[in-house]
Amino acid sequence: MTAHEALSGEAIERTILAVPGAHCAGCMAKVEGGLARLPGVVSARLNLTARQLTVAHAQSLQLPELVAALEKIGFAAQPLTDAAAIRQDSTSRGLLRATAVAGFAAMNIMLLSVSVWSGAEGAIRDLFHLLSGLIAIPTVAYSGQPFFRSAWSALKHGRTNMDVPISIGVLLVTALSLFEALTGGPHAYFDGAVMLLFFLLVGRVLDSVMRDRARDGVTALLKQTAQGALVIGEGGRSSWVRAGELAPGMRMIVAAGERLAADGVVEAGASSLDLSLLTGESAPRPVGPGGTVNAGTLNLTAPLTVRVTAAGEGSSIAEIARLMGEAGQGRSRYVRIADRAARLYAPAVHLLAAASFIIWILLGAGWHQALLIAAAVLIITCPCALGLAVPAAQIVAAGSLMRAGVLVKDGSALERLAEADRALFDKTGTLTLGRPELVHAELLSHEDEAIALALAQASRHPLAEAIRRALEAKGVTPASLAKIQEQPGFGLTAVYHGAPVSLARGQGGEGLTTYFTRGSRPPLQLGFEDKLRPDVKETLARLRDLGIQCSVASGDCGRSVAAATRGLGLTAQTGMRPEEKLDLVERLHRSGSRVLMVGDGLNDGPALAAGHVSMAPGSASDVGQNAADAVFLGDSLLPVAKAVAAARRTMRVVRQNFLIAIGYNVIAVPLAFAGMVTPLIAALAMSGSSLIVVANALRLRSAAR
Repeated sequence: MTAHEALSGEAIERTILAVPGAHCAGCMAKVEGGLARLPGVVSARLNLTARQLTVAHAQSLQLPELVAALEKIGFAAQPLTDAAAIRQDSTSRGLLRATAVAGFAAMNIMLLSVSVWSGAEGAIRDLFHLLSGLIAIPTVAYSGQPFFRSAWSALKHGRTNMDVPISIGVLLVTALSLFEALTGGPHAYFDGAVMLLFFLLVGRVLDSVMRDRARDGVTALLKQTAQGALVIGEGGRSSWVRAGELAPGMRMIVAAGERLAADGVVEAGASSLDLSLLTGESAPRPVGPGGTVNAGTLNLTAPLTVRVTAAGEGSSIAEIARLMGEAGQGRSRYVRIADRAARLYAPAVHLLAAASFIIWILLGAGWHQALLIAAAVLIITCPCALGLAVPAAQIVAAGSLMRAGVLVKDGSALERLAEADRALFDKTGTLTLGRPELVHAELLSHEDEAIALALAQASRHPLAEAIRRALEAKGVTPASLAKIQEQPGFGLTAVYHGAPVSLARGQGGEGLTTYFTRGSRPPLQLGFEDKLRPDVKETLARLRDLGIQCSVASGDCGRSVAAATRGLGLTAQTGMRPEEKLDLVERLHRSGSRVLMVGDGLNDGPALAAGHVSMAPGSASDVGQNAADAVFLGDSLLPVAKAVAAARRTMRVVRQNFLIAIGYNVIAVPLAFAGMVTPLIAALAMSGSSLIVVANALRLRSAAR
């Protein structure tokens, strides 16, 4: 069945698999290309950062067939579950243990080697060689497992990868060294083999650390829905039903303070809802009979009876999660240059090593010398410096940014951040602090302040919370009120010394306003302001100096956005839902722009995931933080501009590191091929190039200043 036939003849299913063995662009090409040839597969996209494979396929193609197809090309796969995530965490810890063992063993073997280099001969030299072997062989067997397993898996399925020549070189040097030690030979290279493993593992660990920071925001998004709901059954009896078992037509009771577990229509009750999930706006929205409600939104003030219209995968929050997951797959196309080079590395090294062995045999060298030269070629061409070029710079730059209040979760985000040429900002909680503050409190007399505080303390409404914070900060003591009631969609009422008092929406109130009334006096309009973050103007100026065009994409109303952005010189699109923000990002991408999306809410999740790169404030929702590539802490917006500048400096250092690594190979490989380098010297040269790359990366410690 072709992809076209699958699309026209059968419904298409989407399956997500964890592929922990995928490491580089070569792996990506083999996985996606291998599955594309499987009948019934429409598309396969591998996200290298998360090591997740999304397969669109015909319903007739079952999960075991997909897993079997991946196993045939050498990649173990399993359905994406919590257990799979735990397994990947275990892999990272295993790499760290292997690195520690190799580093400790390398230090001890080097101590023994120093004695040999200092002139030890005869029985003492042989003893030190044997002692080195006793340390090295178990170390190679344990610390080399990540490379040996990967190489064996590739060879078993008739392919190769960069771990194959590494494994051959390490095993060949270890075997020759053991032969030398057992026969009393003058040279053994256990130190070179173990040191090689150590530096290879350091590069693998650095890369793993950055991958582990790339957390999946979809899980956090789905956690915004309730675990279940109280459902009204036959005879009016209610029972608790898990969210996964809810179905259209059921009637659920949602208490004040609870999140909705499904989409639906209000049948009875009136309340206010926190709809920041869909609009990002901090002002609550009233809802009554006939009104539509969405899973994950928070019921603020009063109980509601809701008839379910969509649940589980059909709910609006599940749709946002799906958009985030699909948009995030695009990131797998931004692979490191080192990974791209890995496609050619393995066959090139095999040919060089084999050619060196054959040529030296033809020139009359013995098999022992020819093998040593071939091993030296394998070791000296090891891409340690190339492998460290990116992760070393990313780790140092990430540390510098962390000290400046920016947490970078994905190393490749620095590369994409350096490429950004267009910035989109959400308004509420991003350009602004997302905390409404009472303005013109002086309109209230001292007695009115005491009454307003007593009313505000009886509610969890965001505007009531703002009144409470402002008046408590002034040291106001609440008045004693009677008959305090909160009326959904209206506000708070009470009685003070026989006169009615209230905090209410009032007639014609728009935006962040409420009205204080007392007796027959005219109501006082209380305004609220969501202040801009500190340094907004400086941040925008710095971004423009870096050649980045800035604009606003907000779910808020036009009036609210215009008031907040006045004087900033920003264009804005307002009233946008999540899918509209996502569409805007994708349209800009198609026009050639590299979008930096900066947002904070659940409604920004898909756009954050689809952006070329994305950032979220530390005050953002869990979903906003998890979907973003970086999180900036504190109230100031300035870390956004600092992060872009630091990313561009980081990429300059990365390019320098690549030149160092390439230059090393241009000089070292001919020397090894000519037989002028022993395996030990090859390991030292390889290690030296790695140290130079790391030292160059350390210059980024001040990148975010």
